Amino acid sequence: MPPLSHDPSPLIEFYILHGFILAGTFLRQLGLVPTWQFGDVYGLEPEVLSLVPRPVCAVLLLFPITEKYETFRQEEEAKIKAQGQEVSSDVYFMKQTIGNACGTIGLIHAVANNQRHLEFEPNSPLKAFLLQSAKMSPEEKATFLEKDESIRVTHESSAQEGQTEAPSLDEKVDLHFIAFVNVEGHLYELDGRKPFPIVHGKTTEDTFLEDSAEVCKKFMARDPQELRFTVVALSKA
Repeated sequence: MPPLSHDPSPLIEFYILHGFILAGTFLRQLGLVPTWQFGDVYGLEPEVLSLVPRPVCAVLLLFPITEKYETFRQEEEAKIKAQGQEVSSDVYFMKQTIGNACGTIGLIHAVANNQRHLEFEPNSPLKAFLLQSAKMSPEEKATFLEKDESIRVTHESSAQEGQTEAPSLDEKVDLHFIAFVNVEGHLYELDGRKPFPIVHGKTTEDTFLEDSAEVCKKFMARDPQELRFTVVALSKA
């Protein structure tokens, strides 16, 4: 398997520098106490995964949206709709209706499904958003995010700290963020472009990173010629 890419192109640089390094700034400005921090995962082999600080409560994957992936996504959706799947009511999942906001959606998914681990400042705008939207449908959560001024302003403020200009909301981008989380002992893939969470079987706190890595490998195997994959883990600081 090829190493995870750090392609220096401007768009990839934006996603790596802003989406990952500045994710901590973005979340701190929204009132998340930095007791957990994002860090790069440099490879998916066991010896490399062993270097990632533990415990890990969320994994973010950046990958290219290709024709092969879109074909798979449509087949996967049809299969799940036909066969069904059991999704816990405790999974926080929202649709993406804002263009080029998959990084923000991924961060919200990572944090929202790990509130038992994370600590928030008093009057945290992010905590307030999560509490107010907890019982909403995925579509209602998306609309609520569109109207949330605190998250929008914070996103724009943290973006200014990056060295690369962010893509505009209507610019065509073929890279996408998704999150992996452990809810009630099951591994969930959360992607705002999909109509529902994807269940990838059972997991534990001890095996969560390795289990997420196995799913990430499948993304890479579908596009073996592609190198534009980046993985980060939200680990205990």
